[in-house]
Order: sequence, then structure tokens, then C-alpha cells
Amino acid sequence: MDAGREGRIHLSTSVPLSHHGRHYRTRPASALLIPLLPDHRTPPAGKPLIPRAESTTEFHPMGTDKKVEYFFASDASAIIEYTNKVIFLEDDDVASVKDGGLCIHRSTRNSSLPNSREIHQLQLELQQIMKGNFNTFMQKEIYEQPESVVNTMRGRVNFDAQTVVLGGLKEYMPEIRRCRRLIFIACGTSYHSTVATRQLMEELTELPVMVELASDFLDRQTPVFRDDVCFFVSQSGETADTLLALRFCKRRGALIVGVTNTVGSSISRESHCGVHINAGPEIGVASTKAYTSQFIALVMFGLMMCEDSISKIQRRTEIIMGLKKLPSHIREVLKLDDKIRSLAQELYQQKSLLVMGRGYNYATCLEGALKVKELTYMHSEGILAGELKHGPLAMVDKSMPIVMFVMNDELKQKTMNALSQVTTRGGRPIIICNEGDEELLNSGLRVIEIPQAVDALQGILTVIPMQLLSFHIAVLKGFDVDCPRNLAKSVTVE
Repeated sequence: MDAGREGRIHLSTSVPLSHHGRHYRTRPASALLIPLLPDHRTPPAGKPLIPRAESTTEFHPMGTDKKVEYFFASDASAIIEYTNKVIFLEDDDVASVKDGGLCIHRSTRNSSLPNSREIHQLQLELQQIMKGNFNTFMQKEIYEQPESVVNTMRGRVNFDAQTVVLGGLKEYMPEIRRCRRLIFIACGTSYHSTVATRQLMEELTELPVMVELASDFLDRQTPVFRDDVCFFVSQSGETADTLLALRFCKRRGALIVGVTNTVGSSISRESHCGVHINAGPEIGVASTKAYTSQFIALVMFGLMMCEDSISKIQRRTEIIMGLKKLPSHIREVLKLDDKIRSLAQELYQQKSLLVMGRGYNYATCLEGALKVKELTYMHSEGILAGELKHGPLAMVDKSMPIVMFVMNDELKQKTMNALSQVTTRGGRPIIICNEGDEELLNSGLRVIEIPQAVDALQGILTVIPMQLLSFHIAVLKGFDVDCPRNLAKSVTVE
């Protein structure tokens, strides 16, 4: 198509954008891509395709005979079939296509914005966003986790030299080590990944670690200081509450670290430094592989923080070798799919499900319960086992479905006490435990055995049975697992 002659616009069906007058305006905390499909030569290296006119806030394509086909979309996956070149609109931009030419206007003048717009080339292939041999994207993404965790570690963890280097943080590490506290801010599944690594982060950094839900953090107008380091974790990098919290902290002079799965996202662009988790495209609304990759990225940061500590050499070595074994352990857990499907057959007609654990597995309880809610529309609650007698125990009876995590770690005896409290009240929980735990195997309860891992990494393995269980219950109920009702992949409003 000769867009320069016909002036046609392509609108991605993945995003219902209004096209009256052919103007597109971005609101704060939103993202709009303008992918470009040129049928002419590319400009010289180092020169932007759309320079800014000095006297106006308007951008024009370079060259009067330029032939460019334009697509409008909110996510790269919608247009990767046609082009891998995109321009990101900033907040308050107005994009207009007229007579085949693109103009980008600033509705408000802002001298801090660059005088040119960079054309980003996406490192994304069409096959990455296809279902392949799977029926749903979510199932595919669950089974991609042995590869996605390797991609998160690739080029960063040297297992022979026992070193970890996150290139995006390397120059900032002296400043981060001098900070007074670490604040991790996120929403939903990303928040759970910060809860999962908080205990390890406190152990390795010996710093106060705060974990905050972005919406609550903003509601409280939490005090933030110049010597704080604030981490903002988001799969999409466009989560509205997280982005607003980032700007709140940035105005107060804190160092901003972004942890995202999307290159060029708002959070990655507005952070001082950051980590790309390299999990690959995640299409299903319910996050799976992004959670485990976020988990590993935060663990790697903790390992970088303590690399100079002699007292932590043994612990670092233990965790690094545990990371090396993770892909094979995840494959072993995925082999339990048939057993978990049979458990789903027993549970899918229930109205509620309680998920209990403590220590490193408390975050797994929260994340597992969230997956059940997202996919199956059942009531589900993640409960800290240490809080049972403070209220939740009243819900336990012989008809209440319960899943409990009982791992071979320092808290096993305390978790066994909680299990005893549950069974005494008639509860018959499904136990997820380590392989070869004779005490639990002989308990007469239904047991799912998973490989033994380092305590701090066990949560990566324990969450996968909950992902599979939620998936199978949703399928048995006939629900759309990729697009649960009332939910969106990127939450771009408060």
C-alpha cells in the first residue's frame, strides 16, 4: 500500500481507539505505539526518522516522498506480524495522520522532553506470541517457565565463577549500597514477587526492606527520602498505580529502579536504572512466567548486594547453585500435571479454597489464591499459617477445601503444628511437600511431592502446582483462561 498517496490508517483490533478525525491522544499512565512499516530506504544511522521542528511542538516524517504505513496499537504483540519498528507516544501527545503523513503534537509544552523521537526496533518474533501446540496462551506460558527462567539468568549468572552481574544496575551499585532502606512497590502478582523475596533481601542486604502495594502507598503519601532506593516492579511497565508511585518517589529525590518485562515501557523509560526480566511475551491476563522471572531477578539483585560480604559466601554459593538446578526442577514439577488435573476434578464445583503456608511460602499462598480468583471466579484466600488461631481457623471444617504448603525448612515444625490444628477441626487439606517426606506421605492426606530446593527458591517450585490447579479448574468450568472476565493484562487506570 502507498500510504503517502492514499493516507490510510490501520487500527489494531486489540485496542478500541476512537478514530474520528484521525487524532489519537494519550492520557497519563497510558501507552500508545505507532508502529511503522516503511517501503522506502531507512535514514542514516544515528538520525531519528521523526525530528522535531524547532519552532513548533509538531513532528513530521523525514522526506517529502516518504511512504510509510501506520498502525495504532497499545501493545507490540498486536502488530509484530506487520512490523518491528515503533514510536512510543508520551503523555499528552496527540498523533494525527493526514494525507499519509504523521504529525505528533504536544498538547502542553515541556522542555524536558527530547527534541526527537527514537524509533525502537522490537526484539520480538511472531512465533513467540502464537499458541503453538497448546490450546491456550496461559498453558503455553506455564510450560515455558523452564526456558524463561534460563533467559532471565542468561548472561547475568556465571555459575563457574559464582558471580552475578545485572548490567542495568552495575553503575549504580555503590549508590544503592549506601542507601538507608529499600522500598519495593508493585501491584497484584508483581507485588507477590516482592513479598516472596523480601526475607532473602533482608538477609543478604542487612537493610530495612519495605514492600508496598502501589495504590496504598499513594493513598498514605508515604514519606520517601533522597537516600531511599525504590524498586518498581511491573510486567507491562505501564501499571498506572505503580507509575504514579514512581513519579511520586522521583519528585522526592529517591533513586528509581524499574523491573519490567517490556523494553521501552513507561516505567523503564522513567527509571534511573533497571532490570529487564527477559521472560518473553506474556499474552494470558493471569501472569505466570513473569512472576517466576521477577522472583529470580530480585534474587539476583540480592546476590549482587552481598558479593563483597565474606560472611555470606556460603549462602551466596548455595543460592547460585540452586539457581542452576531450577530449570530441571521446574520440568519435574510440570510432570505432575495429570495428578493436579485429577485434583481439579474434585475441586471445581467447590465455592471456596483456602491456601495456607508460612515463611518463604506465604507469598505462594497469596499468589496461588490470586490465580484461583482470577481464573476460576471462586473465593480463595491466602492465609499465613501463623495467623490461623487469630480468626481463619473458624472457617475450617470437613467440607472446606484447603491447600497447605509444608516444606523441609526451618519452619516445618511450626507449619506441622498448623496442619495439626486443621486436621483436628476435621479439615482434610491437600499437602504440597518435598519429595520423600515420609511423615506426610504416611499421614493419609492427599500429597503432591515437589523437588527439594534452596529454601529461598522453593517458592518458584511451589507456585507452579497452583498455576496448574487454577488452570484446570477454569477449563473444567468452561471459562476463558486467557481473558478472565472484568480483567485486563495492563492496568492503565487507577
